[in-house]
Amino acid sequence: MLDFRTGQIFGLLVRTLPFILLRLAVYVGITLAYILAVGVGSGMGYLFGSIGSNAGGGAGIGGLIGFAIISGILYWAREYLLYLVKAGHIAVLIELMDGREVPDGKGQIEYATNIVKQHFATSSTLFGLNQLIRGILRVFNRLTVSIASWLPIPGLDVLVKLVDAIINTGLSHLDQVILAQILRRKTGNGGTNSPWAIARDSTVLYAQNYKGVLKNAAFLTFIIWGLTLVILLIVAAPIAALVGLFHVHAGIATFVLAVIAALSLKAALIDPFATVALIQVFDKITAGQTPNPEWSAKLETMSAKFRELTQKAREAVTPSPPAAQPPRA
Repeated sequence: MLDFRTGQIFGLLVRTLPFILLRLAVYVGITLAYILAVGVGSGMGYLFGSIGSNAGGGAGIGGLIGFAIISGILYWAREYLLYLVKAGHIAVLIELMDGREVPDGKGQIEYATNIVKQHFATSSTLFGLNQLIRGILRVFNRLTVSIASWLPIPGLDVLVKLVDAIINTGLSHLDQVILAQILRRKTGNGGTNSPWAIARDSTVLYAQNYKGVLKNAAFLTFIIWGLTLVILLIVAAPIAALVGLFHVHAGIATFVLAVIAALSLKAALIDPFATVALIQVFDKITAGQTPNPEWSAKLETMSAKFRELTQKAREAVTPSPPAAQPPRA
């Protein structure tokens, strides 16, 4: 039996429609930016390639350059996407899940942003903590959840890695589940209620309950990839038409851009469902539990990032003494 409630999830997502629309605008904008960059790059490469009688090769190189440029821009923008879009959406979802009212319309986005700022003064703080959590979960899942660690079958390495990758799709939202535990605590940033301490305890709680989470994540994986495939089939034709506007034949580029569009729509529409489902699973499975010291010890042996997170949690409880002042002349 699964530990999340589909009807309640859809109800929560409908009540956070301003954030769904915001996510849709952001990720559709990312897709259009890729199409424009690849199209313009291919067109310019086609023109320059025509000079040297290699128009097709020039178009391919120009498209790759455009793709690389927009990818670099988005790589540097990922910190702000997490801070302004994902964290804000999680904040307002947690408010609703805990029975509190939230504003409607644009006020909902401002309300959620203020919650995030109360816990994380800057986007870099949230991003640094999120990277720590992701690193810990990646190591733990690879060593504990991976089928390759359970069934080292010779000759089936590629198949096992593919299955592991599919399973990890369902588990890829766990960092946001832990972020949700931080955002629902309103008692301040210091001591045992610091983001670092809550993240540490939540990671340990996941580790000691990973089998129950995995059961639900495996089911979510089929939902996520099934819907993503449907989206890919729907967007392929319109994207091919858009690429054709640049008068450049780009078969592989059309496929790549269709995949990007499908993944963008997945991030906007499907990922919120998976995140809320895993928050429900985590809340239900870990209710009334406290972090097990044995699992804390196991995580410390597995991951240097977990040891770093533990150290930051301790520093939040016991601040370091102020630096000594130089003697006055």
